[in-house]
Amino acid sequence: MAFFQTIPGALILLVVGFIGLIKGADFFVEGASNVAKRFKVPTLIIGLTIVAMGTSLPETAVSISASLAGSNSLAISNVSGSNLFNLLVVVGLCCIMQKVEVDQDTIKRDIPYSLLAAVLLIGLGIAGGMELGRLDGIILLAFFAFFLFLMIKSALAAAASAEDDEAVTQSMLVSVISIVGGAAAIAVGGDWVVDAASTIALKLGMTETMVGLTIVAVGTSLPELVTSFVAARKGEVDMALGNAIGSNVFNILLVLGIASSISPIGFMMSNAVDIAAVIVATLVCWAVAAKNKALGKAMGAIMVVSYFVYMVYVVMRETGMLM
Repeated sequence: MAFFQTIPGALILLVVGFIGLIKGADFFVEGASNVAKRFKVPTLIIGLTIVAMGTSLPETAVSISASLAGSNSLAISNVSGSNLFNLLVVVGLCCIMQKVEVDQDTIKRDIPYSLLAAVLLIGLGIAGGMELGRLDGIILLAFFAFFLFLMIKSALAAAASAEDDEAVTQSMLVSVISIVGGAAAIAVGGDWVVDAASTIALKLGMTETMVGLTIVAVGTSLPELVTSFVAARKGEVDMALGNAIGSNVFNILLVLGIASSISPIGFMMSNAVDIAAVIVATLVCWAVAAKNKALGKAMGAIMVVSYFVYMVYVVMRETGMLM
């Protein structure tokens, strides 16, 4: 509607979108947590799979739609920007809220796999002559299938060894409705927030390129941020950490895998730089987690500050100020 293309209309849409994000995340986390308890699956695994897939809906929808339209040149920028935000801001803020104890499986399996996904992406992009082709997409999807296999195997092993039943506060039907309804509210709310913020920014004179590099990249990661924040507030820190790591794996292997399988994606040198930043950030977090078995408040603050420092660099790079 034309009204929502005005600043007053966009502000209303922004508020409604945020309400959808927050309440959707609340229902989503509650439903996912109860499913985990019912089937005796660790919340970390739920975070790495169901929650990660749900919060990656915006990136998935945007990339697939763009590929079908043959205009997916910004797909890699969106994913690399979202992954950097997930790792540094989402995990960083959770660490600031409370110290995050890092599970051994996360140190030995999950963080390394997210690192492997980023290295695989940059390797395929450069090896493919600065393009991700359909074969590259199939390779990414194959690695994604193997990741899901690992998660299912871990979930079955955890369920088999579980002894104590945790209190389940919802029926299975209500849990499923909470997950589906929450995911829908997250996806729609995130879309409205991005659209409204983009409208406001353009009305205030920002270029479309700058909107894409800042608002859209952060906007598609709002589901991860809000869901992880809600999970941490509810004491489900494992789910919050699993959500961020799982979303990064999903974004590269599933989102870009599907997108490049539909239509080849151009791979720019700036993409390689941004993915390299994701790799460096992942390596640092992995090293700290492996040494301390936890990520504390100081590390969280460093992560958040590092993200904004890198964003300053990105803005300067994209506006030509570094030339």
